[in-house]
Amino acid sequence: MNRYAKIIGSGAYIPAEEHNNDEFRKKFGAEVINKNEEATGILTRFRAPADWAASDLAVAACKTALADARLNPEDIDLIVLGTDTPDYITPATSVVVQHKLGAKNAGTFDVGCACASFPTGLAIASGMMSNQPNIRRALVIGVYMMQRLADLENDPMSFYYGDGAGAVVLEASDKPGFVSSAIFADGSYYECWGIYSSGTKEPVSEESLKAGRTKVKFVTPFPSSVNREGWPKRVREAAKNGNFEVSDIDHIVFTQVRSKTITQVMEDLNLPENKAIKIMHEYGYMGSACIPVAYDVARRRGLIKEGNLVVFMGSGVGYNQCAVAMRV
Repeated sequence: MNRYAKIIGSGAYIPAEEHNNDEFRKKFGAEVINKNEEATGILTRFRAPADWAASDLAVAACKTALADARLNPEDIDLIVLGTDTPDYITPATSVVVQHKLGAKNAGTFDVGCACASFPTGLAIASGMMSNQPNIRRALVIGVYMMQRLADLENDPMSFYYGDGAGAVVLEASDKPGFVSSAIFADGSYYECWGIYSSGTKEPVSEESLKAGRTKVKFVTPFPSSVNREGWPKRVREAAKNGNFEVSDIDHIVFTQVRSKTITQVMEDLNLPENKAIKIMHEYGYMGSACIPVAYDVARRRGLIKEGNLVVFMGSGVGYNQCAVAMRV
């Protein structure tokens, strides 16, 4: 019997504290923020309480997803957490979530490829479930708290950093479920954006602290073609790998970083734009959390329906890209 991973529940958590674009205009000037707003569609973002960590956001989303699936934490066999804003360099944030959630029967690991982390984790968990009968149910999480690692007072790029978490519950099924995936990376861009002091390449020092290298930095712009050309390629590869037509896709859930790019990609794919899920105008950009949050919002609003063929399309700095097709 074939064994597939199927989404049986979802959940999201958005903090209450809102910071809209007017706040950023006062801090960084109207010209910069208006340009970002027009290109991205981002109007606002939310931030977690000062005493919260990424794991707290993740646990909140997981509780909602478990309630949606009518399961308890003890029912989960695997936790896969995607983020580039972990609680610690080590240990993994997934083990912290396992403990806080009370999922005592779950094995765990983190996936760290920035905003491509959630679909990558979805593909890995689905593959493990397909041939390991001991893994019956899994939580796949995307969580983001980059504002905690940014220079909020001096860096206009903090426009992009909203907090949030989303999660889905997977269950083994004899019907798809998981259909296919496509993955790509180009490591030549690794110096464009990141936190460049705190790892083994450059441990934290007094000098790196003063120079601001322990904060996230946008060093060099990515070519617009990275997503504008890369996303359609990945979607078409997922369709080929899954033996379906692009026209069969009911919805695509993209990384919520730039509304204009999503519009261009849907035109390239010859799909109506209303098949793309966009929530950046309501919740901002949330990195690794964008895709699961957008999926949960769309599903609860009735935009994504049972039986739909959905493609999760993520792109993260470095850069990584991953598309995953699932029948939900």
